[in-house]
Amino acid sequence: MIPTRRDFTAREWRLVEELDTPFKVQRWLNAIPYNAERDGETQKSFREVVRTGTAHCMEAAIFAAVVLEQHGYPPVIMSIESKDWLDHVIFLYQEDGRWGAIGRSRDPGLHGRKAAYRSPRDVALSYVEAYVDYSGRVRGYGVVNLETQLPRYDWRFSLKNLWKVEQLLIDWPHTRIKTSDAAFRRMRARYVSHRERYQEKPWRYFKGRDKWLPVPPEFR
Repeated sequence: MIPTRRDFTAREWRLVEELDTPFKVQRWLNAIPYNAERDGETQKSFREVVRTGTAHCMEAAIFAAVVLEQHGYPPVIMSIESKDWLDHVIFLYQEDGRWGAIGRSRDPGLHGRKAAYRSPRDVALSYVEAYVDYSGRVRGYGVVNLETQLPRYDWRFSLKNLWKVEQLLIDWPHTRIKTSDAAFRRMRARYVSHRERYQEKPWRYFKGRDKWLPVPPEFR
């Protein structure tokens, strides 16, 4: 059941009212530190993200799902599966028949996307190039509606880690994405060359950047 205003604290509700578009949610997430989990692994709820002021990818997706659910967006998240098992989680939204995403990451190319894609698959494909690093390569994606799949689980306000959401995403069937080995080798070689030359993660040469939502200030 979708929560009402009474379920939120005053601070939380002010955020919900303020962040009424995907763009605003992405901008808010960009402004808080990335959760590097230095004190151990976490999978925080919306409430805990607000309390601690940090988020990694799944926590950011949960935060976006709870906020934008109050503005009519279904709580749908996407798991992007990598061959190195360092998967990425984003919030998936739709506007005027087109799909976009909200995300938070340590990598500049894995943040949000404007509602400019024909399908969730096209959204997932927009992350393929940005996912390539020393070990990463997109293998597939899965789309989950948290409300329908976990109707009795408190993924919005729990003060405990949301391991059940993490396990749901691991177990969820993923649609395969295939990229040619030759294209992958070219992307990896370019990534390695850039890192070794400039000592930073590349992103300015990625295709489709006109469809990205803003990236955090540390990457600008």
